[in-house]
Amino acid sequence: MRRLAAGILMFFAAVLMAANAYAVERWATLPAFPAMPTAKTSGMAPVNDIKMYYAEYGEGDPILFIHGGLGSADVWGYQVAEFAKDHRVIVADSRGHGRSTRNGQPFDYDLMTSDYVALLEYLKLDKVTLVGWSDGGIIGIDMAMKNPEKLTRVIAQAANVTTDGVKPDVMTNKTFSDYINTAGEAYKKLSPTPNDYDAFVTQISAMWASQPSWTADDLGKIKVPVTLAIGDHDEAVKLDHTEMMAKQIPGSNLVILKDASHFAMLQDPEGYNAMIREAMAGR
Repeated sequence: MRRLAAGILMFFAAVLMAANAYAVERWATLPAFPAMPTAKTSGMAPVNDIKMYYAEYGEGDPILFIHGGLGSADVWGYQVAEFAKDHRVIVADSRGHGRSTRNGQPFDYDLMTSDYVALLEYLKLDKVTLVGWSDGGIIGIDMAMKNPEKLTRVIAQAANVTTDGVKPDVMTNKTFSDYINTAGEAYKKLSPTPNDYDAFVTQISAMWASQPSWTADDLGKIKVPVTLAIGDHDEAVKLDHTEMMAKQIPGSNLVILKDASHFAMLQDPEGYNAMIREAMAGR
């Protein structure tokens, strides 16, 4: 009887350990993108030399969410559902991404930033809180330097400010490879040029090879409140690079997202949304 009881206890201990291990390793998976809520308004804005897809949800102080490279606005389903309860939420597809068009002009962070500034003007928005992930975070930092009058604050997750802030083995990481494949499938469904994903990747990869390339002096001139967030298991961006950014951007706040990777908004939406609310409260 004692052996049976001990066996049962060992079995449940093993199950508990496996469950805990799975919970800890959520950073090693790419969860499915959640369905986007129904937009209040959406459309294609004439922005610079392209047509830029945007959608709006809710009412209140405006928040602009900017997705990462190769992706689209559809990554923000959990955040839109939460913040549309008490804010005017704006999402958009960056040039060449998702439903937005592109042309032969080379990708450039300053150009992409100017697209978003033009979108804010099109929507008659004076200032927004900007939440940016990866390339979206880089655009947020760029806007903080070039167009601070458009920003209440920037919350940048998994952004880098020089190319050496990116891990050299990112493209061999399974979770990141899964994202690239998922983004490619979504591109086929959303893009006005559904068969051009490889050409699109080639075009944007040329930007990633040399940009961004900002100096400590550049970052030191930022006056907009900035929160820098990074998952403790980020596959793409180096933690010490983000720590360096936090030291160089005056008054910035660094947040380490526990048990999360580059895709923290999908892996831990509750924690991610709480991080945004804390940053908006100035904490």
